[in-house]
Amino acid sequence: MRPELAVGAVVVVDGRLLLVRRGREPARGQWSVPGGRVELGEHLTEAVTRELAEETGLAGRVGRCLGWVERISREGHFVIFDFLVEVDTAHAAQAGDDANAVTWVDLDGLAAHEGLVEGLVEFLVEVGVVAAS
Repeated sequence: MRPELAVGAVVVVDGRLLLVRRGREPARGQWSVPGGRVELGEHLTEAVTRELAEETGLAGRVGRCLGWVERISREGHFVIFDFLVEVDTAHAAQAGDDANAVTWVDLDGLAAHEGLVEGLVEFLVEVGVVAAS
């Protein structure tokens, strides 16, 4: 199996992080930032805005790349680039596409949120989005 390129949208509004519960593999049923696979010929920033819109209905402006993570499991091998994204209408987020729920979680309580994908909190601490506890 060859590695696949993916992106994630890190959206923080008023100290809360936007999360989606994945409706399909990989990580079905777990909470993560909106994101997914990059399509052939698509720029990373285009993939971020597309995935954000598909999974939450939100339009966003892509900011800086926070970093990348590599996830290898029986579902596949993914190299994921995560970007900061600004949105105008945070209250309008609704689950769509392969997300079956959307929620906003206080950054201070993120580590205690049930069902997060493995490594999300550690990555967000490493890149300075979440304060180290």
